[in-house]
Amino acid sequence: MQAINIRRLFALHGYQVILFLLLTTGSFQSVQAQAGGKGNYNYFEFQQKPYYFGITLGLNNSSFTPFRSRDFIFSDSIQAVSSIKGPGFNLGIVTNLKIGEYFDFRFLPTLSFGERKLLYDKSNRQSEPSQRTVESVFVEMPFHFRYKSAPYRDKRLFVLAGVKYSFDVASDSRARQAESFVKISPHDFAVEYGAGIQFFFPYFIFSPELKFSHGIGNTLIFNPSLEESTVLEKVLSRTFTFSLHFEG
Repeated sequence: MQAINIRRLFALHGYQVILFLLLTTGSFQSVQAQAGGKGNYNYFEFQQKPYYFGITLGLNNSSFTPFRSRDFIFSDSIQAVSSIKGPGFNLGIVTNLKIGEYFDFRFLPTLSFGERKLLYDKSNRQSEPSQRTVESVFVEMPFHFRYKSAPYRDKRLFVLAGVKYSFDVASDSRARQAESFVKISPHDFAVEYGAGIQFFFPYFIFSPELKFSHGIGNTLIFNPSLEESTVLEKVLSRTFTFSLHFEG
């Protein structure tokens, strides 16, 4: 179960990205109408390449979305379960294949470091909330399709969507911890969407990007003997990432 402030936070993020995508998409027509090839000197150099590579650096903010189970009402000690966001960073490789003038297929194998927390509020007011911290090192394999606007003065807007598989290589060390901890699966699948802008320079393309990732698979490893596990039906992952791509 999420605390009210966490729900509002996710709702706010959702509204922000929808507004951002609408404004970005709405700008495409204006940019395309003004393009006409003016000032696109660096763009035409990269336009001749059917594919190119690069590196990506990023900062992420990840969390869990816990859902209560039917057994939650039978719990005598746990009053609420919420999630606390944790910071992290990404380092990856970009492989970009052009599909016509306006579309790209992208594969971005990434090493991602992150931290997420589950907070259990106890019904006893004198007891401190218990916290489950999950520190992860993910090997991520995202596959994206990207739509780009027409270039204008060596700039180009884009939106993207795709899927991602993640494997937590730090899960083995957590598995050796005491059985009193809730366990999280090392495997995760997610859908991703975002937007950004390309800047064409003489020797590389610089692309700031905002991206949201929503897990679609239950990452909770159920333990019937652990109350912290039985009060939950499923736990989904959520991640916001700000990335800087350098491609050429």
